[in-house]
Amino acid sequence: QVHLVESGGGLVQPGGSPRLSCAASGSILSINAMGWYRQAPGKQRELVAFIISGGPTNYEDSVKGRFTISRDNAKNTVFLQMNSLKPEDTAVYYCIAHIRSISSTSASPYWGQGTQVTVSS
Repeated sequence: QVHLVESGGGLVQPGGSPRLSCAASGSILSINAMGWYRQAPGKQRELVAFIISGGPTNYEDSVKGRFTISRDNAKNTVFLQMNSLKPEDTAVYYCIAHIRSISSTSASPYWGQGTQVTVSS
């Protein structure tokens, strides 16, 4: 009933500034929080950024000052503006949303399928 669709990944040069987006659709009552994780080859998935309903945000230390997370609540969409990209930012980026659906009495996490971001010259 709920699915997330990510876009904006691809091959970018160091110092580039792509923007990722993730749109949630389906039988949604409310979205409490949305965010991004990433997973590099051979490493565990790590939290990149989260935005809570009402505006508070959290960032992983290595991306503070470079990445900005934002939401368009009317479109159930979260964005990740990525600036000054480095090769170590290369990873699959996964969208997550904590959503209460029509058939549920509580919020549950939903994941996108991931979008590859490769930073290379």
